[in-house]
Amino acid sequence: MTTISATSIVRPRPTVRPSVRSKAPSLARRLPVLLLFLPPALLLFAIFVILPMGEAAWYSLYKWDGYGLPTQFVGMRNFEVLFKNSAFLTALKNNALIIVISILIQIPLAIWLAMMLAHRIAGVVLFRLIFFLPYVLAEVAAGLIWRFVYDGDYGLFASAAHLFGVATPYVLADKDLAIYAVLAVVVWKYFGFHMMLFIAGLQSLDKSVLEAAEIDGASGWQKFRYITLPLLGSTVRLSIFFAVVGSLQLFDLIMPLTGGGPFNATQTMVTFLFNFGVTRMQVGLGSAVGVVLFLICVTLAFGYKRIFMRND
Repeated sequence: MTTISATSIVRPRPTVRPSVRSKAPSLARRLPVLLLFLPPALLLFAIFVILPMGEAAWYSLYKWDGYGLPTQFVGMRNFEVLFKNSAFLTALKNNALIIVISILIQIPLAIWLAMMLAHRIAGVVLFRLIFFLPYVLAEVAAGLIWRFVYDGDYGLFASAAHLFGVATPYVLADKDLAIYAVLAVVVWKYFGFHMMLFIAGLQSLDKSVLEAAEIDGASGWQKFRYITLPLLGSTVRLSIFFAVVGSLQLFDLIMPLTGGGPFNATQTMVTFLFNFGVTRMQVGLGSAVGVVLFLICVTLAFGYKRIFMRND
């Protein structure tokens, strides 16, 4: 009979757990960093953001040409004149039209191309580069290029019209067609940016879900409608947010293309601010445009994030 001594029994050693240190640094460790980096950032933000906003709100209450100090107080008169100005109302309508076209045409086009270019196939990188190049191109350069394309005497439109024996269209000189020419350039210029967003979103999806749906007999449209699009929801909402804010701030693409003409047919709020506030030295009226644009952007941005991007 084998005897087991007490000393031969191997007792399990108690597990000593290391003390869990707080991941968040203490206030004492963070305080020097905050004191070093926060004041310069707040100072720059105050100088370049808060102060100009306050000055614009102040100047909007005066009739001022930019020389000396504003002394002729007119109250809300600039805003009243602004909303009675047909050119500004056209600018508001054009901004709304650009937003609608960006959401209904530009983003669906970007999703469609992203679905085709998200797969790792031969030559896909080249096509991504081709579609993304317009976004990389500077807005002023893009406007000048398309101004030549639309030119009714020497541009590509004129050459195509001569080739087919039809009358040469002067698109940018037609007040009814010019805004649609601008919309086409906007879609061409910015859809590549949204396409790359959707490609990144598609590549991060769980492929097993799509494979399971394919095994269950789901069609391509069913996989897109019930799986891909819901999983891309956060990317779609972010893309719409960028499209809306960018449409409201559109300026440097329109100025070399049409300058807001003909007959103010292609004005946006920012081009109206430049043409009527800066060029004509109506600083008070231009400041009122800046205040209106700021309120619209802030309301849409915070409202959209509050309603649609609350969980993103």
